[in-house]
Amino acid sequence: MNILVTGANGQLGNEMRIVSGQTADNYIFTDVVNIEGVETTLLDITDADAVRRIVKENGVRCIVNCAAYTNVDKAESDEALCRKLNAEAPKILAGAMKEVGGLLIQISTDYVFGGDPYNTPCREDQKGTPTGVYGATKLEGEQNIEAVGCDHVIIRTAWLYSEFGKNFVKTMLNLTATKPKLNVVFDQAGTPTYAYDLALVIKTVLADYAAENPQSGYSKTGVYHFSNEGVCSWYDFTKKIAELAGNTGCDIQPCHSDEFPSPVTRPAYSVLDKTKIKQTFGVSVPYWTDSLKICMDNMKTIK
Repeated sequence: MNILVTGANGQLGNEMRIVSGQTADNYIFTDVVNIEGVETTLLDITDADAVRRIVKENGVRCIVNCAAYTNVDKAESDEALCRKLNAEAPKILAGAMKEVGGLLIQISTDYVFGGDPYNTPCREDQKGTPTGVYGATKLEGEQNIEAVGCDHVIIRTAWLYSEFGKNFVKTMLNLTATKPKLNVVFDQAGTPTYAYDLALVIKTVLADYAAENPQSGYSKTGVYHFSNEGVCSWYDFTKKIAELAGNTGCDIQPCHSDEFPSPVTRPAYSVLDKTKIKQTFGVSVPYWTDSLKICMDNMKTIK
């Protein structure tokens, strides 16, 4: 099966590169920039003609959209570009898959929630109540895909980290190694997600789609939630990172979100209910600290 991956030089895209080697499928990895040492096909996913062309020329059957505008704070003052990437581009990708009878796997976010107070894990059918431009445009992207009507699997995830790119784990490894004291918010709870684990789930979905080989609509089209298992605050997450790294010289203290002023209110409870994806695709989900250990071991940061 010919599979096109967008945002291939980001956290999840790089994990998809690793996972692709475990399959017999043919992958085309695309991004808007080249990075030395990895093969990347340049593609602007906001250019409908370019997307249609690469799909037809390569006989693409599935697109995995790992590309997005993810700077939550900057999005508030950069709404047009954020909407173009997060809402309009998925519509273009969905249209390209609709034309060839293919599958779009769209990566979405816990930021589609957060406006309404809740303290139970979010289910897929829960009403989206985004608090900012980023979450609103990601929700629009989901709705645009559903409106186009192609075969699709939308996977909302949260608190993503990996060995690649900039992320919370790398930031905290640096800060807990160099600062004598650190305040980290404890009033936002969620579950860290190792991008490699998400890539494995995407591989499972792709294999399932190939096995079903639907001629008139994929039976598992819909919205799903995936993160690792468990619950923690950003404070707990930081404490575990520092513990594993042996960064004992930093005094890590809990603090409130309002001590870090931001143009966007973060979701206070980003725990996702993963029952649907586990039951539908038969995936087992690792506990968050187990995956964190694997990632940090790969980065050679465990003491």
